[in-house]
Amino acid sequence: MANPLKPLKDQVVVITGASSGIGLVTARMAARRGAAVVVAARNEAALRMLVDEIVEQGGRAAYAVCDVGREADVAQVVATAQQRFGGFDTWVNNAGISIFGQTWDVPIADWRRMFETTYWGQVHGALAAVRHFRDAGKPGAIVNVGSFFGDKAPAVQSSYASAKFAVHGFTGALRQEIEHEGWPISVSLIHPGRIDTPYNEHAGNYMPMQPVHRGMIYPPEAVAEAILWCAAHPKRDMFVGAQAKFAAVFGAVAPRLTDRIMKTLMYSSHQSRTRRSDDDHQRALFEPGYGGHERGTHEPHLLRNRSVYVAATKRPMATAAALLGAGALATVLIRRNRMDETASQWDVVSDKIVVEEAQVTILA
Repeated sequence: MANPLKPLKDQVVVITGASSGIGLVTARMAARRGAAVVVAARNEAALRMLVDEIVEQGGRAAYAVCDVGREADVAQVVATAQQRFGGFDTWVNNAGISIFGQTWDVPIADWRRMFETTYWGQVHGALAAVRHFRDAGKPGAIVNVGSFFGDKAPAVQSSYASAKFAVHGFTGALRQEIEHEGWPISVSLIHPGRIDTPYNEHAGNYMPMQPVHRGMIYPPEAVAEAILWCAAHPKRDMFVGAQAKFAAVFGAVAPRLTDRIMKTLMYSSHQSRTRRSDDDHQRALFEPGYGGHERGTHEPHLLRNRSVYVAATKRPMATAAALLGAGALATVLIRRNRMDETASQWDVVSDKIVVEEAQVTILA
C-alpha cells in the first residue's frame, strides 16, 4: 500500500513535552524542515521562547500550556492546532518524567503522579489524535515515545519502567484496533536508549546520589530523527541506539542472565560518583521543571553524536544490501586468503620435491 502520510514539510506536528530535551530538539528540527509545530508542556515561559525563536527564523509555530495528565488540557492542544493551522497531521506523545528509587522507597502519590504524565498522558494524546484523524477522514501519524526500559525493566527505575511497559502495551493494542477499523493512521513506537537530556534533573529521586546517565549516551537529535521519520513514513518500531535493541533482544532470549547483569549495573550506572542528591525528592513531578535546555548533566563513558542504528532502520533495504555486500566481500577475502595459504603450502611442497629429486639425481 502506498504511504498515505504527507511529507514532513507539508505537515502540522503536535509535540508534547516540548519545553526541554527530546521534545525541544524535535520541535526545532521539525520547524527547520518546514513543518508547522504546535508545542505543548507545563512551562509556559519556555514554550513562548521556543515559538518566538521558530517564528523569528521564518517558521510556523504555536503553543499550548498543557499538563498531559489532564484530558481537558490535551483537548486545548487540539483546539490550538485547529485554530492556528486547521488541524494536525502527526501527534507526538513525548512528555514523560521518571523517578529514581527502589519500589518500597517511592511514595505512592509520587508514583501515581508519574503515571499521570508518562502513561495517561500518552493515552490522552493518542485518543485525541485518533478522534481528530477519524472525524476529519484523513491519514495521520501517532508517534509514542517509549523506552528501552519498557522492553526490559531495571532496578532503581522500577516505577518509570512499569509506566513505559504500559505505554508499549497500549501502543500495540491501539495499533491493532486501528488496523481492524481500516483507518489510515500510522502508530509508531520509539525505543530510546540513554539520551543526553535533562531527564535526570527533572526526575524524582529517592537515591542517595544525584541521578546521572553513565555508560554510552546518545544525543537527543537521534531520537528526534527517529520521531520525524515516523511522522512521514509508517513504521512500527524505531530503536534509538544499539543498546536499546540489545536490551530488548537479550532480555527476551536470556531473561535471567539479563536480570543478573542489570542488578549489578543499575545501582551504580544511575547515580553520580561524586554529587550527592539534594533534599528535593519530587523535583518536577508536581511542578514544571526548568525549560529551554536540550541536554543534561551526565557522567558518560562514551557520548555518541548519532545513532547508526536509526540510520540503518530508516533505510532497511540499503542496509541489507550493504551488509550483503560486506558479507560477500568478506567471503571473497577469506577465500583469497585461504587460496594464498594453500598456494604457499604447495610452494613449500614443490620446493621439497625439487630438492628430493636433486638428491636422487646426485646419488644416481
